[in-house]
Amino acid sequence: MKFSTRGEYGLRAAVSLAKSYPAKKTIKEISAEERISVKYLERITGDLRRGGIVTSSKGKNGGYVLADNPKKIKVGQVIECTEGPILIKCYGTKCKMMHKCPSSLVWIKLGEQIRKTLYGIKLSDLMK
Repeated sequence: MKFSTRGEYGLRAAVSLAKSYPAKKTIKEISAEERISVKYLERITGDLRRGGIVTSSKGKNGGYVLADNPKKIKVGQVIECTEGPILIKCYGTKCKMMHKCPSSLVWIKLGEQIRKTLYGIKLSDLMK
Protein backbone atom coordinates (compact mmCIF):
# COMPACT_ATOMS: atom_id res chain seq x y z
CA MET A 1 0.00 0.00 0.00
CA LYS A 2 1.27 3.42 -0.87
CA PHE A 3 -0.20 6.85 -0.15
CA SER A 4 0.38 9.58 -2.70
CA THR A 5 1.88 13.02 -2.14
CA ARG A 6 -1.71 14.25 -1.99
CA GLY A 7 -2.20 12.49 1.36
CA GLU A 8 1.23 13.46 2.64
CA TYR A 9 0.86 17.13 1.68
CA GLY A 10 -2.72 17.26 2.94
CA LEU A 11 -1.56 16.01 6.31
CA ARG A 12 1.35 18.48 6.38
CA ALA A 13 -1.01 21.36 5.53
CA ALA A 14 -3.48 20.25 8.23
CA VAL A 15 -0.70 20.06 10.84
CA SER A 16 0.51 23.51 9.77
CA LEU A 17 -3.00 24.86 10.37
CA ALA A 18 -3.20 22.95 13.66
CA LYS A 19 -0.08 24.71 14.91
CA SER A 20 -1.67 28.12 14.33
CA TYR A 21 -5.22 27.16 15.37
CA PRO A 22 -7.50 29.13 15.67
CA ALA A 23 -5.67 31.71 13.54
CA LYS A 24 -6.00 31.70 9.77
CA LYS A 25 -3.20 31.02 7.32
CA THR A 26 -3.02 31.77 3.64
CA ILE A 27 -2.14 29.23 0.98
CA LYS A 28 1.09 31.18 0.36
CA GLU A 29 2.08 30.92 4.02
CA ILE A 30 1.45 27.17 4.15
CA SER A 31 3.17 26.72 0.79
CA ALA A 32 6.31 28.53 1.96
CA GLU A 33 6.42 26.70 5.31
CA GLU A 34 5.84 23.24 3.87
CA ARG A 35 7.54 23.75 0.50
CA ILE A 36 4.49 22.67 -1.45
CA SER A 37 3.51 24.26 -4.76
CA VAL A 38 0.72 26.84 -4.36
CA LYS A 39 -1.29 25.32 -7.23
CA TYR A 40 -1.10 21.79 -5.82
CA LEU A 41 -1.87 23.04 -2.32
CA GLU A 42 -4.97 24.86 -3.61
CA ARG A 43 -6.35 21.56 -4.93
CA ILE A 44 -5.53 19.75 -1.71
CA THR A 45 -7.07 22.42 0.54
CA GLY A 46 -10.16 22.25 -1.68
CA ASP A 47 -10.43 18.54 -0.81
CA LEU A 48 -9.95 19.34 2.89
CA ARG A 49 -12.62 22.05 2.70
CA ARG A 50 -15.12 19.76 0.98
CA GLY A 51 -14.34 17.10 3.61
CA GLY A 52 -15.08 19.49 6.47
CA ILE A 53 -11.50 19.54 7.80
CA VAL A 54 -10.88 23.22 7.03
CA THR A 55 -12.93 26.32 6.38
CA SER A 56 -11.89 29.18 4.16
CA SER A 57 -12.66 32.84 3.83
CA LYS A 58 -11.90 35.22 1.00
CA GLY A 59 -10.67 38.77 1.01
CA LYS A 60 -7.83 40.75 2.51
CA ASN A 61 -8.01 38.92 5.84
CA GLY A 62 -8.97 35.61 4.28
CA GLY A 63 -7.30 32.28 4.59
CA TYR A 64 -7.77 28.77 5.89
CA VAL A 65 -8.40 27.53 9.41
CA LEU A 66 -9.21 24.12 10.83
CA ALA A 67 -12.95 23.54 11.13
CA ASP A 68 -12.46 22.07 14.61
CA ASN A 69 -9.94 21.82 17.41
CA PRO A 70 -6.81 19.81 16.43
CA LYS A 71 -7.56 17.49 19.37
CA LYS A 72 -10.76 16.40 17.61
CA ILE A 73 -9.49 15.91 14.04
CA LYS A 74 -8.15 12.44 13.24
CA VAL A 75 -5.36 11.74 10.77
CA GLY A 76 -7.63 9.18 9.11
CA GLN A 77 -10.11 11.94 8.27
CA VAL A 78 -7.41 13.97 6.53
CA ILE A 79 -6.09 10.95 4.62
CA GLU A 80 -9.56 9.92 3.45
CA CYS A 81 -10.35 13.50 2.33
CA THR A 82 -7.23 13.62 0.19
CA GLU A 83 -6.75 9.99 -0.87
CA GLY A 84 -10.30 8.64 -0.81
CA PRO A 85 -11.55 5.67 1.22
CA ILE A 86 -8.95 3.41 2.79
CA LEU A 87 -9.52 0.07 1.06
CA ILE A 88 -7.18 -2.89 1.32
CA LYS A 89 -8.13 -5.70 -1.05
CA CYS A 90 -11.39 -7.13 0.28
CA TYR A 91 -11.59 -4.88 3.36
CA GLY A 92 -14.57 -2.59 2.86
CA THR A 93 -15.62 -4.21 -0.42
CA LYS A 94 -18.35 -6.65 -1.33
CA CYS A 95 -16.16 -9.33 -2.88
CA LYS A 96 -18.10 -12.45 -3.85
CA MET A 97 -15.13 -14.63 -2.90
CA MET A 98 -14.56 -13.09 0.53
CA HIS A 99 -15.98 -16.01 2.52
CA LYS A 100 -14.27 -18.62 0.34
CA CYS A 101 -10.90 -16.94 -0.13
CA PRO A 102 -8.24 -18.20 2.30
CA SER A 103 -6.30 -14.90 2.22
CA SER A 104 -9.29 -12.62 2.89
CA LEU A 105 -8.66 -12.73 6.65
CA VAL A 106 -5.22 -11.17 6.08
CA TRP A 107 -6.61 -8.28 4.02
CA ILE A 108 -9.54 -7.68 6.36
CA LYS A 109 -7.27 -7.58 9.45
CA LEU A 110 -4.75 -5.35 7.68
CA GLY A 111 -7.46 -2.88 6.61
CA GLU A 112 -8.88 -2.78 10.13
CA GLN A 113 -5.45 -2.11 11.65
CA ILE A 114 -4.61 0.65 9.19
CA ARG A 115 -7.92 2.40 9.89
CA LYS A 116 -7.47 1.90 13.65
CA THR A 117 -4.00 3.43 13.52
CA LEU A 118 -4.93 6.40 11.32
CA TYR A 119 -8.07 7.16 13.30
CA GLY A 120 -6.18 6.73 16.58
CA ILE A 121 -3.88 9.69 15.88
CA LYS A 122 -5.11 13.27 16.23
CA LEU A 123 -3.62 16.33 14.54
CA SER A 124 -2.67 17.61 18.00
CA ASP A 125 -0.46 14.51 18.41
CA LEU A 126 1.62 15.63 15.40
CA MET A 127 2.28 19.19 16.55
CA LYS A 128 5.85 19.81 17.70
